[in-house]
Amino acid sequence: MAKSARSSKPAKLSRAEKKAARGAKRAQRRETWRSVRQTFTITRENDARLIPYLVLFGVVGAAVTYVLLLLLLDSAVAPIPFAVFVGLIGALVTFNRRAQRAMYSQAEGQPGAAGWLLQNQLRGDWRLTQAVAGTTQLDVVHRLVGRPGIVLVGEGAPHRVRGLVAQEKKKVARVAGDTPIYDIVVGTGEGDMRLAKVRTYLLKLPANLSKDQVRAVEKRLAALGGGRPPMPQGPMPQGAKMRNVQRTVRRRS
Repeated sequence: MAKSARSSKPAKLSRAEKKAARGAKRAQRRETWRSVRQTFTITRENDARLIPYLVLFGVVGAAVTYVLLLLLLDSAVAPIPFAVFVGLIGALVTFNRRAQRAMYSQAEGQPGAAGWLLQNQLRGDWRLTQAVAGTTQLDVVHRLVGRPGIVLVGEGAPHRVRGLVAQEKKKVARVAGDTPIYDIVVGTGEGDMRLAKVRTYLLKLPANLSKDQVRAVEKRLAALGGGRPPMPQGPMPQGAKMRNVQRTVRRRS
């Protein structure tokens, strides 16, 4: 038994392995800070109110926390660490929201922005099929399947993409049965949905299907396949990774 217990202990790392592990951690921290600095720089360039809002919410959060704890603890020193912590949290939350707003503002109107958002920013049990239909003028329709049902998301010139969405909706309806079908067009024109509101809209849709039904619908839709829609070759949202979208289209071409 003693021998078995000794053999089950994890092997000790050598000095070289420990050094390599420390180096990997340092590299990861440097990459994280580099990403944060890049995000801060881009946000500040596109949001003149970033610094004032960070200071405002950080100071207000710290001040309110300090006053409340001062009344409760009857000490002028004890509340300071808690106030600083709350102030930092307030500044971080503010930074995150302003950075997200700047990101959407920068991406809006760019070809492929809706596909990028669905691929990288959407949370929840959604099955995404990008570019199920498209035109040579960079109009694209993406398809989502989830608990609410089927959602068709179009992006491109409104006078073209609306017809494209309608065609895809008829095609999907032939195999969807009673599954609800929603459709939206992402853009800045009249009747379009702004990019920043897409995720909120999807999260607010009712859960009409069970998980088993979602899988069944996905299988039926897979039989439809897809065409050979072109991918946007124009400017992409800065900082966005469109490789997954491009790979999807290359597999179909």
